[in-house]
This record gives sequence, C-alpha cells and structure tokens, in this order.
Amino acid sequence: MVRFLAQETASGILLLLATAIALIWVNLPGGLGESYHHLWETHLRLQIGGWEILDKSLEAVVNDALMVLFFFVVGLEIKSELVVGDLANRRAAALPAIAAVGGMVVPAVIYLAITAGGEGTSGWGVPMATDIAFAVGVLALLGPSIPQRLKLFLLTLAIVDDIGAILVIAAFYTRGLRFDWLALAIFLLVLVVLMTRFRVWFTPVYAITGVIIWYATFKSGVHATIAGVALGLLAPARPLLGPRTFESVEDVLSGDTAVDLGSLRDANWRIRESVAVTTRLTSLLSPWTSFIIVPIFALANAGILLSADSFSALLNSRVTIGVILGLVIGKPVGITVATWLAVRFNLASLPAGITMRHVLGAGAVAGIGFTVALFIARLAFVDDTGTPIVLLDEAVIGILVASAAASLLGWFVLRGAKSPASIERDDRANLVVEQVASPT
Repeated sequence: MVRFLAQETASGILLLLATAIALIWVNLPGGLGESYHHLWETHLRLQIGGWEILDKSLEAVVNDALMVLFFFVVGLEIKSELVVGDLANRRAAALPAIAAVGGMVVPAVIYLAITAGGEGTSGWGVPMATDIAFAVGVLALLGPSIPQRLKLFLLTLAIVDDIGAILVIAAFYTRGLRFDWLALAIFLLVLVVLMTRFRVWFTPVYAITGVIIWYATFKSGVHATIAGVALGLLAPARPLLGPRTFESVEDVLSGDTAVDLGSLRDANWRIRESVAVTTRLTSLLSPWTSFIIVPIFALANAGILLSADSFSALLNSRVTIGVILGLVIGKPVGITVATWLAVRFNLASLPAGITMRHVLGAGAVAGIGFTVALFIARLAFVDDTGTPIVLLDEAVIGILVASAAASLLGWFVLRGAKSPASIERDDRANLVVEQVASPT
C-alpha cells in the first residue's frame, strides 16, 4: 500500500504538470498554439493489402488504445480487491461501497437538474468520476495528520467508483453496435476463461488473444477500454501454485548438490507462479500507466483555449456549472450523507480514528474527477461521427475548475480535522471520565 500511495502521489504531480503544459501550449500565440491541435489531429493509418486496420487521429489512438492499458490495470485492481482485498470482506467494504454509490448518484442528479431540457444532458456521467492519483496526492500533502484508515476508505471508495464508471461507459456511452464483432469479442473472452480453467500457462497466448479482443471490441461499437477492464477482471487474483508446490523450490535451492539449468528454470517458474497474476501484472504495468499513459492522455485532452468567451462559460454554460456543482458539491454531500445513513441504520460502522469531518473531507477530495471525468466527457459530447462538439470544451473547463476547487476544499476540511494522535488522547480521556463517573 505504501508503494501504491507513493506511486499515485508522484503520478498526480506528473498529471498536473502535463495538464499545465497542455493549457500553456494551446494558448501560445500564433502557430505555436495551433501546433497543439495539428499534432493530436495527425492521422495514423495501418493497412494490410485491402484491409484497413486503423485510420484514426493520434488523439483517438491515445483514448482508444493507450487508455485500454490504464483500464486493464483498473480491472486488475478491482479483481484483487474483490477476491483478496477490502471488497472481499463484505462488512469492511459496506461503508465505502455505500458512500461511493451516494457519491455517484447525487452528482448525476445535480447535473441533470441543472442541464434539464438542454442538449448537455448526455454528460450526466461526467461528475460521477473520482481521480485516484489526484485524490491521494491531496491526502499526501496533509502528511501524518490523516488517519491511515481514511486513505484505505478513499481508495476502496475510488475502486467502487471505478466500477460504476465502467458500467456507465459500457451501458450508456456505446453507439452503433455491430453484433458480429461483439460476438467475436465475447467468444474470445470465454476462451480466456477456459484457458485459465485448464491452466494454460503460456503468457504470449493471452497477450495475442487480448489484442484481438481489444480490436474486436473497438470494431463492435462498444468502447475499447471495456475490453481492458474485462481482461483485467478475468486474471487470476490468487497464486496458481499453492505453498506445497512451492516447497519443491526450497528443496532444490537449499540442497547441497549441484543444480542444473533445467532445475533453475523450473524453480524460477514456480517462484513466479507463487505470486498472483493480478499482482504481477499490476506491478509491471501500473508504473507505465501512471507515469506515461495517463500524463499523455492529459496532455492530449486538457488543451482548452482560454479566452473571454471560455471564462464567460463559467457563468453562462449549464454544462460547465453542472459539472462544477456536481463534483464540488454533489460528491461530498452524496458521500457524507450516504455514510451517515449507513452508520445511522447500522448498515456499517465508521473505522476507528475516523470522524464525519474526515468523511466530508474525503468526499470533497473525491470530487477531483479529472482523468475519468475527461474520458467520459470525450464519449458524451461527440456527434454521430465521433467528432467533438462545442459542449466538450465547456465540460473540460468545468472539470478543470471543479478539480482545483475540490482539491482546495478537501485540503481545507481535512486540515482542521483531528489527527489520529488527538483522537486517541480524547478516547483515553473519555475512558478515564467514564471510570471516574462509574459508581463501581
């Protein structure tokens, strides 16, 4: 967990830097600013004979191909949480799961109430998102004053939030289904399940099958990132070899006799397979997604021309206002109210050392939607041909402003919350008072 938090914090800083570069670059005078759009509108084309495999802009390749790896890692993390993590324990998962639902429903309702009757209603999924990297970064700024259990609460909440975002993308932002390609993708996913059941170990087989699944999903009309999530969820979350099998490695390595090359290869294989596939793949891929893919995504998608007209949108655009209020107000209100109701009706209990002020602060930090919010906005505000419409810029402005405001609000709320040490002192003092007041 320490490694994960450190990685997410550093990733948040890099993400912020990439966003700043995109905003500065696109607003440079003359041809320098136009070069931003020229770069990301560059078309990449791959054709074999008469079969056109790919003909997309560089921006679309980032969103439809590179981001698949990001969502694949999200799928791996969800699978680990469901099988061996906090979500595997129903009682431990109940509170953050309920809080996450409140933090998704209330922002969507606020957004729909503001944009009702307008053309921007399709963006109701935008303010539902939480950006783990930025959220963890804000908590890191507060140092040891933040209870470790609050970080776990926020991380688990964000995982459930990711599940909700994935379901929203799959169910509501899919256009023009082609059932032949969709059937192929489903068939290959079933094949992956069978290969894992029959213990097919050869990794390249899964890699090749995964690429074909991505392409079939891409051609089917379902967003290609769903293929990444599905493959992540199918990865085994427990070691494929048990401890008894691993004992043979100890016998080989601890023996006094010479070890041949075949025995070393077998020992290496057994050591590798004693670690869950989800753990290995997350360790391998998460640095690439955190430090390369997500910053590139921000660089490609956060470039908005800032002018008098764009700033006037803060007051005049219902899409911008809906996104801001959904993330800055809807998230903390939804998470806090849902948490209070869960505790009030004994559906769950607050972890030790966490107060409702901590929950409110975590809810405010969860309003930093950024990465996934930008991603959903790119799906919501396009025409039938997939070309972005004007409302996209208004949504992006709302996401940027809301993320900054949510960061400040979360920092302000949590900065005044009691530290774990002070909570422990208060608990001890209350215990003494109770003992003194007791007639016995």
